[in-house]
Amino acid sequence: MLGGCATRPSPDVLQPVHLDKPVSLNKQVHGEKAPDRVRVLASTNRTPDRVRGGFGSAWAETLTYEEYEFSVPPDRKDTAITYPTATPDPERQFAVIEREQLPKDAFVQQALGSVQADGTVGIFVHGYNYSYQEALYRTAQIAADANIPGAPILFSWPSAAAVAGYVADRDAALSSRTELASLVTSLSASGKVKRIVLFGHSMGGFLVMETVRQLKLQHRDDVIGKLAVLLAAPDIDVDVFRAQLKDVGRMPIPISLLVSKDDRALVASSFIAGERPRVGRLDIDDPVVEEAAVKERLRVIDITSIQASDGLGHDRYASLARFGAQLASFESGRRSTAGDVGAYVFDAAGAAVASPFRLAGRVVGSQ
Repeated sequence: MLGGCATRPSPDVLQPVHLDKPVSLNKQVHGEKAPDRVRVLASTNRTPDRVRGGFGSAWAETLTYEEYEFSVPPDRKDTAITYPTATPDPERQFAVIEREQLPKDAFVQQALGSVQADGTVGIFVHGYNYSYQEALYRTAQIAADANIPGAPILFSWPSAAAVAGYVADRDAALSSRTELASLVTSLSASGKVKRIVLFGHSMGGFLVMETVRQLKLQHRDDVIGKLAVLLAAPDIDVDVFRAQLKDVGRMPIPISLLVSKDDRALVASSFIAGERPRVGRLDIDDPVVEEAAVKERLRVIDITSIQASDGLGHDRYASLARFGAQLASFESGRRSTAGDVGAYVFDAAGAAVASPFRLAGRVVGSQ
């Protein structure tokens, strides 16, 4: 249940290809809609595969930094990614058109050059059972659908990219805390960066929370003060999350959780863990959840209405990208008041965040 059955891409999809048709940032070439051009920055602590030009699942002692340019097919109907063949079709397939490995200083400068006008930069941390190339292409899809200026940053930890690798992935995620903290700290050092959106999916959410906890224990409040933590379908034991929150304390920007009761991948994760409940399946109709969200200053957002493409309800975050403007408006990063926390429903039909639950009762409607 935790992994897909589709054919998985090899590292060959990381090699730049030449396209006969032009790729444009303006979306229009000679009166016709052209493929989108998307830039992605990537940082990984995976060991390089010198033979195939990709990255494997072994843990590296140092980070590798890369920059990619993608051609993304126009008029996409869903979040499915069609990988390039020997002769790529830009109308149908995603493809790498430029790739460059960078030293750390150049990578940081490129990242700072991608900071949005309001000082925001985003880092995506993938979940369990992801290869480097799968995580990279998913980041490109999210960037294209969200249509947010600047290049997003992928942090790819050494997942085994195997269905049977759940325990190994858990260890790999834990081992990557220092590397993710290093990346975040490097970006936060610039006065140009006002907010770092740290977006973790599934087990990547566990890594994000452990990284924030580590920064807190290191007394790096200067870094934590810039973080906006967004966890999509977080694969975190509820009691472990409670302990993490105790160590982290109240953050200046409340943590946001994107949850769904019908996430079957997290049902399987819970089973593996001895029927321990996962944070990503919190029920916002439960008054206890609502009260806890307010007490801990969390935003718990039910995204069940968002369409999933994996058959498990675990990849809704990818579909949510097209509502990036609405989420950005909600997740504004301002110093929040008590009224900004609690339980919410994301209305996919209206592409809006519904009014929050209040302790006095639920308010129905959307903005």
